[in-house]
Amino acid sequence: MSKILRFALIGCGRIAKNHVGPLTEISGVKLVALCDLIPEKAQSHADKYGLPVYTNYHTMLRKEEVDVVCILTPSGMHPMHALDVITRYRKHLVIEKPMALAWGDLAKMKAIADECGVKIFPVYQNRYNKAVQKVRSDIISGKLGKLALGTVRVRWCRPQSYYNRDPWRGTWAMDGGALTNQGIHYIDLLQYLLGDVEAVTARAATQLVNVEVEDTAVATLKFKNGALGVIEVTTAARPTDFEASISVLAENGAAILSGIACNQLNTYTLDPTASSACSEEFLDAYGLGHWQFFRDLLADLQESKPHPISFVEGTRAIRLLNAIYLSAEDKREVYLDEGLASHNLGRPDLKLSSLYETSPES
Repeated sequence: MSKILRFALIGCGRIAKNHVGPLTEISGVKLVALCDLIPEKAQSHADKYGLPVYTNYHTMLRKEEVDVVCILTPSGMHPMHALDVITRYRKHLVIEKPMALAWGDLAKMKAIADECGVKIFPVYQNRYNKAVQKVRSDIISGKLGKLALGTVRVRWCRPQSYYNRDPWRGTWAMDGGALTNQGIHYIDLLQYLLGDVEAVTARAATQLVNVEVEDTAVATLKFKNGALGVIEVTTAARPTDFEASISVLAENGAAILSGIACNQLNTYTLDPTASSACSEEFLDAYGLGHWQFFRDLLADLQESKPHPISFVEGTRAIRLLNAIYLSAEDKREVYLDEGLASHNLGRPDLKLSSLYETSPES
């Protein structure tokens, strides 16, 4: 592998700027190409940094020298694009949330990656937030004591016009609902802080929009360490977003993390001075964690220092998502050790997926 890690992007939607930024600023990495079926989405980045733009990632990967591919396509396409890039081109992958929708796809992705000798790096950038790291370190050290309750509340607004923008939005095959698209980072952080979930009971509903997935879901959790949990995620808040928070109640204190990306430590009774010291200002919900994420990726591939967000770590949120959906679908408590998948999340839709496939012969 070259001294400089060379990256290419497949998909140049809103999250692309959080890949372009670090990949054009961090020493030791280089962004060499962009790809999107709609080239105009990539053009502003291409013009700024003098990058070639492709509409076919096969053409891009045949022409350009690339070590790592960032997959930023619609969620339901992640497994297909990942498996194709790995088997044809033997490239390491960065995959935005969620790595996959269907639980069974993750095992396929890992098996092929191992067989081809490449790594998959899932993105959960909010783990790097100062507020998150402070609370996690005090949980791990035992300062907070016995954990009692963890709560997620995401109350955002996504009207019908949001789902009408693209055919993949609001579908089981490509998107998932409020839990999968808007809630996943908070679901990941809840387990990152409180540990693995043992069992879940959930309900979901579609309240204010005409889509096949849920815009509102609630779940109660039992963690393996005995703590309890509550997840409330909705995109039926009106007229705008007004809350996204995680709270942790423990033997020696309480923590409430909020802001647009859990970047504010609003309450921390164990150490009130930490509220200001560990709060950050973010311009948008994507935060700043991608920069450290890519530094850690560089250290993994160039210095053999394991990335703190491993493939296995990335599967935890997907496993819990599937269990929540399955509980709502079957109207029963689901134990995560059952390893069962949702009946709906990630179910194939060949007509829809064909809109985002790229022929290697083009």
